[in-house]
Amino acid sequence: MSLIAVAVISVMVVAVVAVVIGRGDDHNGALPAASVLRAETPATVTVTPGPDAVNVDPLGAVMVSAANGTLSDVQMVNDQNTPIPGVMTPDHLVWKPGVPLGYGRSYTLTVASRGPTGTFASQMSRFTTLTPSNQAAVSLTTTSGAALRDGGTYGVGTVIVAHFDEPIIDRAAAQRRLTVTTAPAVDGSWYWVDDQNAHWRPEHYYAAGTKITVAANIYGAPLGGGLYGQEDQQTSFTIGDAHVSIADDNTKQVNVYNNGVLVRTMPTSMGMGGTQTVAGQTLTFWTPPGVYTVMDKSNPVVMDSSTYGLPVNSHLGYRETINYATRISPDGIYLHQLDSTVWAQGNTNTSHGCLNLNGDNAKWFFGFSQPGDIVEVRNTGGPPLSLQNNGDWSVPWAQWQAESAPA
Repeated sequence: MSLIAVAVISVMVVAVVAVVIGRGDDHNGALPAASVLRAETPATVTVTPGPDAVNVDPLGAVMVSAANGTLSDVQMVNDQNTPIPGVMTPDHLVWKPGVPLGYGRSYTLTVASRGPTGTFASQMSRFTTLTPSNQAAVSLTTTSGAALRDGGTYGVGTVIVAHFDEPIIDRAAAQRRLTVTTAPAVDGSWYWVDDQNAHWRPEHYYAAGTKITVAANIYGAPLGGGLYGQEDQQTSFTIGDAHVSIADDNTKQVNVYNNGVLVRTMPTSMGMGGTQTVAGQTLTFWTPPGVYTVMDKSNPVVMDSSTYGLPVNSHLGYRETINYATRISPDGIYLHQLDSTVWAQGNTNTSHGCLNLNGDNAKWFFGFSQPGDIVEVRNTGGPPLSLQNNGDWSVPWAQWQAESAPA
């Protein structure tokens, strides 16, 4: 072979090598197929709950997450096309709704995402939340039934009542949603009076100035038998000065203490004692011994014996308008003004159960009192004060704790 032929062959080899190298660098060629597939890989998106899920817990795990990419945008609307606000993590890997969902509603999620090299994808998912067969509302009140006022001031013996408008089958489930937070911290316990009322108090009276927040986070909670919580409730209040009054039948005086200091002594006439049977009902005329709290007060109040079964026209019946009446029991025991018994106040019991005071003392006590103040009645006859008649503080602590729902 001649030298010219060898040179031509060498040039051709170099040209072929150059062509192969050139095609290897050309991204539009056939060789880099793996690179093309990698660029078109979308993010891996997981939507919880899954597509067309039903009976979803409105407080359950509703979430959109991305792997091998990020979430660009998540939009959620209900069956009326109302937007549901949500929260995206800073790394755009997780999105969750920012508000509780409704019962018996349908929701649509529209998710936009980007893969590792920018590939855009979009998908849609729908689900429906459960529809309860019944719902229970809760009210946060004092033992009088009055709502606890947010920002209000109450006495050192205040008992918190969670009142449900439906009987609660699963008390433990309901109680887990009831919280009481105090500053300074105090230990307390719930006591289920019946299927609709749970009372909370500490072992000892609160300290003056205690801050209290009570919450019933019952929305979405199954309470047994198909019953679900209807709506959350919360309120905060403050414990005022320590007002403790002690009415002693041995002396027939009421000693009133403010933050431990005796500030007034008031002569009183309490229940005359004895019983009377009317229409098969036995009525008692004692002032039951025990620890009461101030429920409310009225000026004036109409007192009518027929409201507890004693006819107005009977021997001991009455219907009178009474001034400066501070109520301490649901069956109508008050500390109130009664001028007609001033002669007996301090020496003789003449009432049907109330604590009679003269005008000056009744007016002063009326102005001094706040809901939740303590009134302790000592050394009277008759049956002791029951819990049903506002005797929460008369229940021994161990017995009180025993009536809490199991954890």
